[in-house]
Amino acid sequence: MTTDAPGGAPLTSLTQLDPPITGQQIAASLVPPAQFAHASFDNYRPDPDYPSQQEAVQALRVFSAAAPGSGKPGGFFSFGRRKKTVDETKPGVYLDGGFGVGKTHLLAALWHAASGRKYFGTFIEYTALVGALGYAGAVELLKGSALICIDEFELDDPGDTMMMTRLIGDLVTGGTRFAATSNTPPNALGEGRFAAGDFLREIHAMAGNFDTIRIDGLDYRRRATTGEAVVTDAARIGRIVAAERARGKVATQDDFLALIDHLATVHPSRYIRMVEGVDLIALTDVVQLHDQMQALRLVAFIDRAYDAELPIVASGVPLSDVFDEAMLQGGFRKKYLRSISRMIALTSGDLPPGD
Repeated sequence: MTTDAPGGAPLTSLTQLDPPITGQQIAASLVPPAQFAHASFDNYRPDPDYPSQQEAVQALRVFSAAAPGSGKPGGFFSFGRRKKTVDETKPGVYLDGGFGVGKTHLLAALWHAASGRKYFGTFIEYTALVGALGYAGAVELLKGSALICIDEFELDDPGDTMMMTRLIGDLVTGGTRFAATSNTPPNALGEGRFAAGDFLREIHAMAGNFDTIRIDGLDYRRRATTGEAVVTDAARIGRIVAAERARGKVATQDDFLALIDHLATVHPSRYIRMVEGVDLIALTDVVQLHDQMQALRLVAFIDRAYDAELPIVASGVPLSDVFDEAMLQGGFRKKYLRSISRMIALTSGDLPPGD
C-alpha cells in the first residue's frame, strides 16, 4: 500500500509518488474494483423507465449460462436493435450505453458469475499489461482464461486498435470469451480521435466477435447530486486535511496544476498505485484545462480515484468545469462527461470533520 513517500516519510502529497508497477502486479490487480466486489445480477437495480436495463440483465444471464466455446464468431453487430437474448454463437458481449447506467456493475456481475480463470480490468490496464510483458508474454498469461472483461473500451490511437484487435482474435481462438463496456458503439470506436476509416478492417474484425447490448438510462450518480462538483474553500481544506491526519488517515494535499504536471511523468497504468492507501485527496486552486493531454491524464487519474471510492475536496474552479468547451465538443466528449459525473460524485459525499 502507498502510505509512505519514498524514503519512508509520511505521504502528504501525490507529487511525492512515482510508483513502479510490474506486469505481474498488473495481472494480480485484474479484478473488479472494491466498490463492485459484491456486484451481482440480483443487486443491480434497473430503472423501470428504461426497459433496456432489465433486458441487459436477462441477456447477460444467458451469456453467463452459455458454455464456453459454444460456437464460432460470425457476422457484424446488429445496431439499433434491442434484444432480450444474445447471439450465443459469438464469444463476446459489448455493453453500449451512456455513463452512469450501471454498465460496470453488470460487467462485474458477469465476472463474479463466471467460473474458471478470469480477468477484469480497464482498457488502459490491458494495454499496460502488453507494454510490461510484451505482446507474446501477455498472450501467454491470458490464454486459456474463461473470461476477460474490459471496462471503458476506447480506441484512442491506431496502435491500440491494431493491438487489441489482434489480442482478442488470438485469445478467442483458444476459447476465451470477452465482455466489454464503452460509451461508444464498437463500429464507431476511434471516431474523432484518428483516421478511423484507415482502420475499418481492424475495427470490424474486432466487432464481429461481439454481440451488442444497448443500455439506455440516466446517470445514477447525478440523480441525487447537484449539477456541479462541490467547491470547498482553501482554509477549510487545510483544516480537513489536518483533522484527517490527526486521526491517522492518509490525506494528500496538492496544488492542482502541480499534480497535473506530475501526472505527465507517471504512466497512467501506475496511477492505480498512486491512490493505494490514500483516504482523502485535497486539491487547491483548481483551474480550467485547455490542453488535451493534461485533460486525458486527469480523466485517467479520476477513474482510478473513483474505483477506489476516494473522497475529493477541492478549491478554485469546480472540478465539473475543468474541461473547456472545445474539449466537450470534441472526439473525447464522452470521456470528459463520464469524468465530470465521477468528480461530482467524489466531491458530493459527506465531508470529513474539519471545523
